[in-house]
Amino acid sequence: MKLIFEKSMPGHRSDLLPALDVPAFDLPASMKRAEKPALPELSETEVSRHYTELVKQVHGVNCGFYPLGSCTMKYNPRIDEETAALEGFTHVHPLADARDTAGCRKVLETAKELLCEITGMDDMTFEPAAGAHGEFTGVLLIKQYHKSRGDEARRKIIVPDSAHGTNPATAAMCGFDVVNIASGPDGLVDLDALKAALGPDVAGLMLTNPNTVGLFDSNILEITRLVHEAGGLCYYDGANLNAVMGVVRPGDMGFDCVHLNLHKTFATPHGGGGPGAGAVGCKAFLADFLPCSVTMDGPGRLQVRSFAGNFLVVVKALTYILTLGREGIPEAAENAVLNANYLMEKIKGTFEPAFDRICMHEFVLTLDKYKKETGVSALDVAKSLIDYGMHPPTMYFPLIVHEALMLEPTETESKATLDEAAEIFRKLYKQGFEDPETMKTAPHHAAIGRPDEVRAARNPVLRWKKEE
Repeated sequence: MKLIFEKSMPGHRSDLLPALDVPAFDLPASMKRAEKPALPELSETEVSRHYTELVKQVHGVNCGFYPLGSCTMKYNPRIDEETAALEGFTHVHPLADARDTAGCRKVLETAKELLCEITGMDDMTFEPAAGAHGEFTGVLLIKQYHKSRGDEARRKIIVPDSAHGTNPATAAMCGFDVVNIASGPDGLVDLDALKAALGPDVAGLMLTNPNTVGLFDSNILEITRLVHEAGGLCYYDGANLNAVMGVVRPGDMGFDCVHLNLHKTFATPHGGGGPGAGAVGCKAFLADFLPCSVTMDGPGRLQVRSFAGNFLVVVKALTYILTLGREGIPEAAENAVLNANYLMEKIKGTFEPAFDRICMHEFVLTLDKYKKETGVSALDVAKSLIDYGMHPPTMYFPLIVHEALMLEPTETESKATLDEAAEIFRKLYKQGFEDPETMKTAPHHAAIGRPDEVRAARNPVLRWKKEE
């Protein structure tokens, strides 16, 4: 489709501004542009059609099944959006008088109280704008803690090989050396590898539990004990909290700080570039290093973002928590686990799980054997799913599984949807043996087929230039 700039026609307008009811003011020449901005000119009908066409070319949770592993693409209740759209929230300014922001502060204070209860933390900030930003803030807490004690020899952060890619990147951005430890054949942290990596130079461990292959590490108390005994701290990546929220708390597992993806776990919109929210919680002994964002009338001790972060995302998350309540939060987690195990069992006998055991909220298929037998790769299967109206699962991640497809069905999908998805996987499994070439050229009914990904990565076109 054409860009909105390419659809522009000189003289087309869609603005109907009311008559000026205040004295006109002409900006001084020094504040004016030398040239008018190159903005598109379209009628209201043309603008409406353009965005409707864009909607048709994307796939979201409102369009169909979206089992993107490790991303928790679940349905976002409309009541969350309605609450965040209330004028008392949308029209407030963070620099307004305290009396005018009392309701907003109450939202932040209530969200902090409930999220601390869910995670087992003592304090929390809402400044970080997303998950990776929350990781950055959490690791900085660890860094500041060691610095405050004069223990600056601790320059290493341990990261398992199944971690999200942002974990080692975050540790490196914070100035740490990253120590990668292997997983055992069971997909869990290898305790011997962990013990070998620990020492007086280790600042901490970054860990997701359940981990990236969808397994809860049964050795978690031993893992955090070993790190603490070595003088390090334990950081919890909350990306997979959706599987255990209200059931088990990171604080009770031995973690010292945690980041939460409010835009994943607590049903605020996810994807499309945001806005997100990466709330960071910590134990009391780290609270002095935490950005103080519960109040909206001034900066905290440390700032990683302006004011209280993406405030309206917190409003949506709080609405979700209050709607589900003490009973509904663990029920959602339990249903996420149930749906993942149900879908995994329905697919078994065709594509096989990388770890054939009860999973948590997600599971990983390995198509290594299938590719050797048919020539059809995990990428080919993922592209073929598009022709069935299903968003592909995460491909080739985690790296410890060859030809990986990682699926997270989430708790908001029905049994009928999961049955249909399993049947599609079964059809594709059979097609790989009977007609592999069709799968290797899929998708055949999408707006975009198979772009040149190498060229796109090496020579990206990031902006439109008007022809002279």
